[in-house]
Amino acid sequence: MTNNDIVQKLWNLCDVLRDDGINYSDYVTELVLLLFIKMVHENTEAGTLKKHPLPEGCRWTDINGKSGINLLNDYKRILLSLSTGKDGDGTLVHDDPLISAIYADAQTRLREPRHLEQMIKTLDQIDWFSAQKDGLGDLYEGLLEKNANETKSGAGQYFTPRALINTMVNCLKPQPGERIQDPAAGTAGFLIAAHEYIKSQTDELYELSDKDKTFQTTQAYVGIELVPGTRRLALMNCLLHGMEGDAEGVVHLGNALGQTGAGLEKADVILANPPFGTSKGGDASITRDDLTYKTSNKQLAFLQHIYRNLKPGGRAAVVLPDNVLFEAGVGTEVRRDLMHKCNLHTILRLPTGIFYAQGVKTNVLFFTKGSATDKYQEENCTEHVWVYDLRINMPSFGKRTPFGDKHLEPFEKVFGDNPNGQSERKEGEYSFHSDATELPEHSDENEGIDPRLAHSRWRRFSRQWIAEHKGDSLDISWLKDSDSVDAANLPEPTVLAGEAMGELVQALGELDALMRELGAEEEADGARVLLQEVMGDVK
Repeated sequence: MTNNDIVQKLWNLCDVLRDDGINYSDYVTELVLLLFIKMVHENTEAGTLKKHPLPEGCRWTDINGKSGINLLNDYKRILLSLSTGKDGDGTLVHDDPLISAIYADAQTRLREPRHLEQMIKTLDQIDWFSAQKDGLGDLYEGLLEKNANETKSGAGQYFTPRALINTMVNCLKPQPGERIQDPAAGTAGFLIAAHEYIKSQTDELYELSDKDKTFQTTQAYVGIELVPGTRRLALMNCLLHGMEGDAEGVVHLGNALGQTGAGLEKADVILANPPFGTSKGGDASITRDDLTYKTSNKQLAFLQHIYRNLKPGGRAAVVLPDNVLFEAGVGTEVRRDLMHKCNLHTILRLPTGIFYAQGVKTNVLFFTKGSATDKYQEENCTEHVWVYDLRINMPSFGKRTPFGDKHLEPFEKVFGDNPNGQSERKEGEYSFHSDATELPEHSDENEGIDPRLAHSRWRRFSRQWIAEHKGDSLDISWLKDSDSVDAANLPEPTVLAGEAMGELVQALGELDALMRELGAEEEADGARVLLQEVMGDVK
């Protein structure tokens, strides 16, 4: 049984549990609570359990084989003990902070014992030896992706497409010994991808010293997540990928725009996809007093946190909506500050339809603290911004047309091997029509350039040009949508209206003939009279 088979088998259980009032997101949480107990059991049986043993009375053998109300009651007792660290009479049963974090306020929403029994039996039927060989982390991420793609669950709002995560990591190239952060961790996709990238570059970490291995598993990665339920998923995800974190785990519970974020150490690498939207109730959730530019726009606040929290020479890749690129006022001030303190070397304009929030237009900003030649420089660090347009003339992505690695490979190629965006680059390396001779008629961005570049997805713009021509807006677009209509070439409105009326009369005539063939002459006559009255009013 492959991991995909296991994912589908476990996911199918959700349809059964819906009879118990369990929705998709609740089901994933229910599965996490059971899955951790099962994983500890399997690792104990295999002799591979090194940390986080479960206390007596809270193990798989304490629920496996039971049924009825006794099973459900025992399971509720186990969840309470794992959450509080104490049993019913107040006796300490464990003092493992990570277990307490995973089971914080854990409660089952199952009301029917038979449904719990069915979940237990299904987990017992799986070949866990094969699953562990293929990677339990990949299996678990498959479930999270299923949940994100099921739009009814609403989970896609914190799930970044795997292909995009991998591209951002591939471009930044995290290294062993670096501190890697995500201030809006979600289910920890960025942190895990960074960990997997480093493993792939260092022969599964075997090349590292014991000290360096310990750093990688316990200190290298830190995430912040505001929602307790999402953090639970993230902690489980990290553990299944061999990432321990500190006493609180890899992902800490808190608000990156509050004191939790203010207390973070400086990072070498930051990867993030901050939540969309504004702070509810004004700036209630943005309590930082160390951010220079006050705003209720959470993305602008997150962006400030990120470039401020980089070490000199540190690098970041951040997913941000279009409004961050063009918003006036504070938005302009934040962009100027970013380009002063960092080398904003690359912007990737993403296609629509790849996130849960349909229609939201997003970008990835790649930047390095300091300039290309001096990591301690704090002013005028950006000299040029390279823009890759992956939005115009792209398919409409969704379930039928999934967004994947093949769509991002050309961008990775032109980005180059240097994680600070300093690889040798050439405009027009990826174009629509390399033999194009005519410029699109719109856009200041195309003034005075080689006509072929107007059809390229890959362009360079100087910091001076951005200031003089765009007023420090970074909403830079030069391509012409092949499906767009040039309003300048449209006929007069009266001509368009006449054409529409002609088509309408023809269609109604065909409908009149059909009604008469069906024997509805009286209704057809009435419709004809009504049409004549309408036509008269229009004239």
